Amino acid sequence: MEERCCAAVRVLVLQAAWALAGGQVRYSVPEEAKAGTVVGRLAQDLGLEAGEAEARRLRLVAQGRRASVEVSGASGALLVSSRLDREELCGKNSPCALRLEVLLDRPLRVFHVQLEVTDINDNAPIFPTARKNLSIAELSVPGSRFPLEGASDADIGANAQLSYTLSPSEHFRIEEENSNARSKSLFLILTKSLDRETIPVHYLVLTATDGGRPSLSGTMELVISVLDVNDNAPQFNQSVYSVVLPEDALGGTLVARVNATDSDTGIYGDIIYEIDTILPPSAADLFTIDANSGEIRLSGALDFEAVTLYQLHIKGADKGTPPLSSHCKVVLEVVDVNDNAPEVWVTSLSVPVSEDASVGTVVALLSVSDRDSGANGRVRCWVWPASPFGLEATFAGSYSLVLREALDRERVSEYEVEVRAEDGGAPALRARRGLRVPVSDVNDNAPAFAQAVYTVLARENNLAGAELARLWARDPDEAGNGRVSYSVWEGGVGAGGGAAASSGWRAASSYVSVDAESGRLWALQPLDYEELQVLQFEVRAVDAGEPPLCGNATVQLFVLDENDNAPALLPAAGSAPEAGAVAAEASSLSSVPGSDSVSGTLWAWAAWGAPAGQVVAKIRAVDADSGYNAWLRYELWEPRGKGPFRVGLYSGEVSTARPLDEADGPRHRLLIVVRDHGEPARSATATLSVSLLEAAEAALAAGSSSSSSGSRSSVGVDVGAGSASAATNVWLVVAICAVSSVFLLALVLYGASRWAPRAAVLSGPGPTTLVCASEVGSWSYSQRHSRSLCVADGGAKSDLMVFSPNFPPPPPPGPAAKDTQPEPSSLLDTVSGAALLSSFTRSVFCPSGRGGSVGISARLPRPESDECLTGA
Repeated sequence: MEERCCAAVRVLVLQAAWALAGGQVRYSVPEEAKAGTVVGRLAQDLGLEAGEAEARRLRLVAQGRRASVEVSGASGALLVSSRLDREELCGKNSPCALRLEVLLDRPLRVFHVQLEVTDINDNAPIFPTARKNLSIAELSVPGSRFPLEGASDADIGANAQLSYTLSPSEHFRIEEENSNARSKSLFLILTKSLDRETIPVHYLVLTATDGGRPSLSGTMELVISVLDVNDNAPQFNQSVYSVVLPEDALGGTLVARVNATDSDTGIYGDIIYEIDTILPPSAADLFTIDANSGEIRLSGALDFEAVTLYQLHIKGADKGTPPLSSHCKVVLEVVDVNDNAPEVWVTSLSVPVSEDASVGTVVALLSVSDRDSGANGRVRCWVWPASPFGLEATFAGSYSLVLREALDRERVSEYEVEVRAEDGGAPALRARRGLRVPVSDVNDNAPAFAQAVYTVLARENNLAGAELARLWARDPDEAGNGRVSYSVWEGGVGAGGGAAASSGWRAASSYVSVDAESGRLWALQPLDYEELQVLQFEVRAVDAGEPPLCGNATVQLFVLDENDNAPALLPAAGSAPEAGAVAAEASSLSSVPGSDSVSGTLWAWAAWGAPAGQVVAKIRAVDADSGYNAWLRYELWEPRGKGPFRVGLYSGEVSTARPLDEADGPRHRLLIVVRDHGEPARSATATLSVSLLEAAEAALAAGSSSSSSGSRSSVGVDVGAGSASAATNVWLVVAICAVSSVFLLALVLYGASRWAPRAAVLSGPGPTTLVCASEVGSWSYSQRHSRSLCVADGGAKSDLMVFSPNFPPPPPPGPAAKDTQPEPSSLLDTVSGAALLSSFTRSVFCPSGRGGSVGISARLPRPESDECLTGA
């Protein structure tokens, strides 16, 4: 036996050849080949170099059944690994082809190998029983036929071609008959009349021999008993009944109804039906027959995938003694129905998939099969959802799951993919196989800040190391690709940035720093609003990917003012005595509580008989702070009570509270306190000495000081020139004429303003806050539109003030400052702190009609309407 196997291996092993259409390698090996037998040099046939098979992990994947071959890792040869039994693998199917898949790594490739297992004559014919008992009537005529059950051979082809011989007998011979193309009938033919009295029992041996080389054979003993009396056997109306049933026929379904007749009468004519034999024998319990009617019914379930054809040998016997019988055959062909769903197998899965994988990358290899045949076994496959993966057919029943679209892990980090299969039956059956495909990350996203511009408000005089803000940039990548570090990239303060202008450019990193991990922005030193109002710089966020990606955000740091500067009295424009400033003498004012600074004594003159409301002098002060912290008010601290003088609460003008007479004395010493509106408030004090003179002396004093009157609008004390008008009638007439002229001019201007378009006094971008103040109170007005601002000349002591958020330093004293005064600080920053602090203002100073001026600062858009705001 072993010598035959080796000879067959040498003869039948084929060299591998590529099929031009599908790229398939075919081999052939006989069954029962020894383990280790070389089937083919697979690595060489696949075009691999020496050692490449082991390096690229050449391996075999079997589909749906136990693999009996393996690939040698060292040589790349296809070897027999275990017993190959063609009958066990394929039964009667021919050819017996095993479909195998061979995988290679780096890159992943799949090859299809078809291994044909050829048959050898290793199975002898086998009869259903070793002994067969037959009863034949003595009166049987020569030529009578008695059906026999033939032998079966598990081999195929010539190895299963059986021939029968009967041991020598003068009464019987054996005969084969082809009833149809798929089956043969075996009959025992009576050649000579029987004589029971001579030979009551005949013992014969029936031998079945196959067509193999060498041939194998099997035997069955025939015991033939000769019966007496009943001389007419039943006769079937058909020798063969052909029946077709679907495999889903229910139990109890009628298969066929056989019918036989007997010419005898009485009990010799009554026929009893029975199933004599069934092929295959495993179906013995699948059919039942009614003994009286001959109806054959199903008692079990048919399965086309297991058996496609059944043969039932039916026996009809009468009730004679001995009984006579005849036989017929029922051939049942099973028709396939779509009762098997497709099967989907994953043979290889390469995960995770990099999100930058190219289109066409193979993710998985799949195998799809259906046990049904014909249209019921044709399978259609697709993948759901339809993107980003697709299926490509590589061979019959084999598919590759490939990438059809670009991946984005930040959008979808893992895909749940279903491979769905549907056969061509009616109704169609479906199957599905789920795959989980994770996506691995690459550094393809730069950190992004939540805001392009961050506005940070910080109060001045903060502590070094104080946290100012927390910045956060999001990077949707994972692990190191999404780990962000922060740094101050660029920015600083240069010329025009407050006190820093004198020291040149200063980088933002000298003021602030950012924590690399948390993004916490903190101050390196205390901030000073008077030195720095706005600091703009960029913060960069960089991830830890390779290569690293970065994102930027602009930070605008606005320093909020604190009340850390006391009001400062402005110095006199000149040092002449007629200017009213005495710098040589300074008085101690420690009696004024809360006073932060003290000035020297200031001088002013007033005429006897001056009317109430006459302006004697004006105290001027500034505050380096802004907003409320720089909004100043003036209070008369001494003398208290009802004195002859009073001070404008917000104007600083010192005027007569009532007409002056000789009872008031020649000199008055006034202690004036200047306070801001900060919390806590800071203050400064000034001492004003007012001398009362006769009208002529006052006029002379006024004349001597007229040469320097152009600069008195910006000095600490302004002497009122109106006291000389009360001395002489000439000045009275001049005053009356001047008032009349002003009145007529006001009427003309009023009429012109009614019929002529009004031009806006101020315009500029951004909102504004207007604050009007008087002795009776204050009010604020905020409007985004442009307004025309008109100051009426009717109030005794009123001012209209519009404060801006920026406070430039006061101009130097001189003649050019006659009609202007330093712009006050911003009164309110409550409307929009960031908006007020991040824009510039425009200031215009208009004459007030009292020898002074009104400062107007606004940030207004282009004028859209005209309004007139008059100070009360």
